[in-house]
Amino acid sequence: MAFDYKKEYKEFYLPPRKPGIVTVPEMHFIAVNGKGDPNEPEGEYKAALGMLYAIAFTIKMSYKGSHKIEGYFPYVVPPLEGLWRQGDGGMIDYAHKENFEWTSMIRLPEFVTREEFDWAIREATEKKKQDFSKVQFFTYDEGTCVQCMHIGSYDEEPETIRLMQEYVKEQGYEEDFSDSRLHHEIYLSDPRRAAPEKLRTVVRHPVK
Repeated sequence: MAFDYKKEYKEFYLPPRKPGIVTVPEMHFIAVNGKGDPNEPEGEYKAALGMLYAIAFTIKMSYKGSHKIEGYFPYVVPPLEGLWRQGDGGMIDYAHKENFEWTSMIRLPEFVTREEFDWAIREATEKKKQDFSKVQFFTYDEGTCVQCMHIGSYDEEPETIRLMQEYVKEQGYEEDFSDSRLHHEIYLSDPRRAAPEKLRTVVRHPVK
């Protein structure tokens, strides 16, 4: 059976709807940086998703080709994630999505080294005749965070964030945003298929 990160690491992908503190270890990702409203039909964000999934599935399906990755095991491609910011600080203004700066990313299995990632970029570039120069091998050591499962539309996240902020204060922590510690979302639902009120999104903020 294929290894499923969501099921094997429930503390990171399937938290309860009540806020909690979690320590997130270092992970490697396929990542693309960009700017602008993620809802633009022909915007940077949509293009980034196409590139991310092209590389993700090149690695996942590598066992069918001649290139064998040492330590490879069958797995489910982990969910899409995003780091979001708008200028300085960590607060997000959902009314001005045109000002978003984001890193869109998909977790890599542990067997994917930088060398294997580079192979996947070359392989996808050759097969798809597409420029993947924006795709990066990204290491994120997130550390101590508060997180919560948000159910509903993305525009309703501020209420979940308010509950997280209250919890942080009650537990003696404070939010710790910086250039390298950002508002983090993990998307467990496909917005093309699920109703807005049923979308499941892990919302995570850095704390200290």
